[in-house]
Amino acid sequence: MAMCAALRRFSSNFPAVLPLLSGPARVSLRHTGWRAFSASSRLEEALRFTDKHEWVRVEGDIGTVGISNFAQEALGDVVYCGLPEVGTKLQPMEEFGALESVKAASELYSPLTGEVTEVNTELTQNPGLVNSSCYERGWLIKMTIENPGELEALMDETAYEKYVKSLE
Repeated sequence: MAMCAALRRFSSNFPAVLPLLSGPARVSLRHTGWRAFSASSRLEEALRFTDKHEWVRVEGDIGTVGISNFAQEALGDVVYCGLPEVGTKLQPMEEFGALESVKAASELYSPLTGEVTEVNTELTQNPGLVNSSCYERGWLIKMTIENPGELEALMDETAYEKYVKSLE
């Protein structure tokens, strides 16, 4: 019953809210205060990007690294992932592997200082995950984060989107 009442309150505001849903917006809902709506997923909001199109998602002292949607689209269908061994120590912007596609090859660069703790072995049998799920199942490596301050030099999603538009 409470759910029906909440839906009625929301649906009565829906015509006023609809034009605002095309981007981040603050919308007042009766009896519930301010709510934030965003067109981007919560998963991508936590990402930091390099100018070489790698991303890193921080979970505690571990960073998960992958390539951006822009990069995977530019590469085309990925057919091979050359990734480092667990235990490899990396410095920021140090090459750690390569992706090969039907139309190009691209080096991979570390976004941070740290040590590789895990490699996405699923990419050995299914490298296309880099294309179909670049922010989730298509991640490349996990690494320790030795210097969390290095994250500040990376772009957030908004800055990265602006950077990509400047390249077009």
